[in-house]
This record gives sequence, structure tokens and C-alpha cells, in this order.
Amino acid sequence: MPAKRAWLIDASIYIFRAWFSLPDRWHSAEGMPLNALYGYVSFLLDFLEASEQPRHCAAAFDESLGTCFRNDLLPGYKASRELPDEALAFQLEACRHATECLGIPCYSGERYEADDYLGSLARVCRSQGMNITIVTRDKDLGQILSDDADHWWDFASGTTLNPRAFSLKHGVRPDQFAEYLALVGDPIDDVPGIPGVGPKSAVALLQAFESLEGIEANFDQISALDIRGAKSLQSKVQDHWPQVRLALQLTRLEQDVPGVTEPPEFELRNSAVQQLLDYLHSLPLQGPLLRRCEKLAGSLSQ
Repeated sequence: MPAKRAWLIDASIYIFRAWFSLPDRWHSAEGMPLNALYGYVSFLLDFLEASEQPRHCAAAFDESLGTCFRNDLLPGYKASRELPDEALAFQLEACRHATECLGIPCYSGERYEADDYLGSLARVCRSQGMNITIVTRDKDLGQILSDDADHWWDFASGTTLNPRAFSLKHGVRPDQFAEYLALVGDPIDDVPGIPGVGPKSAVALLQAFESLEGIEANFDQISALDIRGAKSLQSKVQDHWPQVRLALQLTRLEQDVPGVTEPPEFELRNSAVQQLLDYLHSLPLQGPLLRRCEKLAGSLSQ
């Protein structure tokens, strides 16, 4: 009998995808845009159909911009990102409410990011013998992959990677990915890397020495690596090593977020879809999306 599977959704990334890709065609009675909500709810319906209505499912949302524990370590963490304006904040809240209407457990907080909640949920689910599917477009979440049956699923492109495929794509194993980011940096999150150390050098270091601990124990061996610029690479790494150790605290997921103690339970019910329909009508939204919801509700028993 195959192991149970937990489906863990990186909700914010699909909200922002809809926000940036869909036209400003739908509006609330107060004039607020609803394009992100329309696209995100469409994604949820597509996901529920493609995943055949999973029994273990959760969604995590980012609500910690500027207040995350990582900002205590590096005040400039994600400093280049702007806080949502009123219109986007309205839609972010609307998307979470739509998710809750469907009965999908939702997670977020001011001290931890969505990635941390997903990592913690994965740990809890794995402790119960479940395999994990991370529904995301963010390669950083690949570090959650562990078992061969775990999946990183970019729903929008239809790309699915298991740990081996992830390693082949990125040159390092999932469990090395946070260390890889600590070496090269992550400009999206304003995490500095070692100046002059790019992906090829970082991959070579981790393939040769396995981990940051292995690199630190073998500084004197770096110059002997068969890669371009190996002689100067050693001094670059040594000179910036304290920065690398700090960066690892930013790039590594926290997988023990307080309050995340049980696998998420989910069952799609007619009453939940009706609740979503009532909410969409109240905004008001119209068109094919509502007809899809009505069709889904009709397929579910009372």
C-alpha cells in the first residue's frame, strides 16, 4: 500500500503570479482589484482536480516582511521588497479567506515565513510516515525534499522534481541547497554571498567537501580544485567565511515552528465550496470561475 501524501502549498507565490499576470478586469463593489483572487482561486480549483482532492493538505502565507526572526540576524533581509499597498493587501487577505472557505488549513505568522511553516509541516508529516509534495515555484523549498517519493511541483509549468532530479538540475543535493545559497547569496532576499563566487564555484566546493563544515575544515585544499580561479577562490572563501555562516542562518528553513505539531487534515465538502461561492458572490465576482465552483459543488455530496 503506497504511503500517504501531504500536499503543502506555497500560496503566496501563486497569488503574486496571478497579481502580475492577469489583467485588472475584476473589481469589488468598493473598486478594489480582484485579479489576484480570481487567478489564485482558479489555481486552487485546478490543484484540487489535479491532486484528486488530497486528504492531507495545507497552505502557507507570507506575513512576516520586516518582522521575521531573520531580520533580527540581518536587518537588511528582504529590505528591497516593498510592503503591499492597500489594493494588494486586500487581495492577499481575500485569497487567504478563500482558502479557509474551502477548508484548507492555513498557516502564517509575523516571526516565521511561509517556507518555515512548510518545512515544519513537512517534518511533522514525515514523522507520520507521509511523503511530501511541495507545491511551489521557489527552488529554495527544494531543501525540504528527502525521500525518493517526495516531490517539488511547479504547478504552473507542470514540472515535478524528486530529490535526484533536483540534484541533477541544480548540481547539489536538496540538503545542500541552503549552504549553496549561503555561498552564492540570494539577491531576491537581499542575502549577500561571497563576492566573485558564482554557481559553478559553489557547486564545486560542495561537491568536493560536502558541506560548509567540510569546506571550513579544508580551506587549504580549495586552491587545488580543478576549477577556474581556484587559487583566488581560497582567499575569497576564507575572507568572507563569517558572512557565509550568517547567511546560512537566513537561507536554511526553520523546521520546528511553534504550534506546528500535527499533520493537516482536509476533506473537500459541498458546504465548503458553497461557502466559497457565497464569498465570491459577496465581492462580487462573476463569470466562468463561479460556474466552475458551482459545478464542483454539484459533484460533491451534501
